[in-house]
Amino acid sequence: MTTARVWSIQDVQSWFVGRVPPGWFGEAPRVVADRDEILVVGVLGVPELAGGTEPEQVEVTCRARLAGFREDTRDQRMRIADEAELLWGRKVSWGASCGEVEQHFTTQSSPVMTRLRMPERAVLDTLIDAGVARSRSEALAWCVRLVGRHQGEWIDQLRQAMSHVEQVRADGPSPD
Repeated sequence: MTTARVWSIQDVQSWFVGRVPPGWFGEAPRVVADRDEILVVGVLGVPELAGGTEPEQVEVTCRARLAGFREDTRDQRMRIADEAELLWGRKVSWGASCGEVEQHFTTQSSPVMTRLRMPERAVLDTLIDAGVARSRSEALAWCVRLVGRHQGEWIDQLRQAMSHVEQVRADGPSPD
């Protein structure tokens, strides 16, 4: 009988730091994960421009650098993602930032099953009727983003508490 490998985000971060080719990013990539996906985002250097450059020109230059990185590294990113998906059991998505611009090249959009009663469905339908969303799925995603944006500190506190619970469990007695 085999058991599922218990892994930490630090394990995943370390693996990607070791696996990503030197020179891709100016620093170790940021790695975040949930039950479905691992997102790896690296920082690209901002290209040197002539003095007195307008912010809009810097943004255009950074977007061009991101597009070039995406195309130039596609095959190798796919190979690394295949390895990681076998090892960690999650889909891998990639992104990069340059200056003030961050782009996620490939990200998962996971279906989530939920049961809503009439009042909750009415909220979603109102968002659709008002043109905020095109479907209940899109309306629900909009609501989740809104809560995340306006209750970010509270969500962070919940995550920290759960991390503490995970650590206490890991430090506890072994069932062996």
